[in-house]
Amino acid sequence: MISASKPALFAAMLPALLAAQAVSPPSTEVQIAGAVSPAPDSLKAGAAVLGYDKAGQLITIRQGRNNLICLADNPASKDFHPACYQKELEPFMARGRALRAQGLKRAAIDSVRYAEIMSGALRMPPRPTTLYEYFGKKENFDSTTGKVTGASAVYVVYTPYATEESSGLSTVPLPGGPWLMYPGKPWAHIMIVPEKPKAAGGQ
Repeated sequence: MISASKPALFAAMLPALLAAQAVSPPSTEVQIAGAVSPAPDSLKAGAAVLGYDKAGQLITIRQGRNNLICLADNPASKDFHPACYQKELEPFMARGRALRAQGLKRAAIDSVRYAEIMSGALRMPPRPTTLYEYFGKKENFDSTTGKVTGASAVYVVYTPYATEESSGLSTVPLPGGPWLMYPGKPWAHIMIVPEKPKAAGGQ
């Protein structure tokens, strides 16, 4: 028979067990190499980098010298997703991360940020700002060379409140070309998703 004290003991040990299962982040150098990988070459060296400490907390691991912030891939995720964006977008991005950490889903996060933008509590840049991202798997990033192969690149230009009428851009995805996402929203943006090169021998 299991004694009444065993469930309580297990509950007390659970946080430590979960912590032991946490994924240790790569070295600072590897995190920086992965974080800046989506950025244009001319901006990589001067970008600020946010990465993860041993406790899994997001911290600044490199100070910046230009207007770009790069976010390292989350070691706890099964996917590879670094991102770089103009630093004026940081309040918007940071608020999204905070709400996601609270367990909110995309629709709820958008709702909260919209209300805060409308109230003036959260500011979106008044001019176009850019985001560069990679989406892929962990194996798409070679930590020894800092090279990314096989991941999907995504380029975003935030143009607050833009519409089809004001921008001349379709809201229908255009393979390899620009199209408008979230028209009329404070976070309306131009999407550009380059088509992946076909593998050798492919059709």
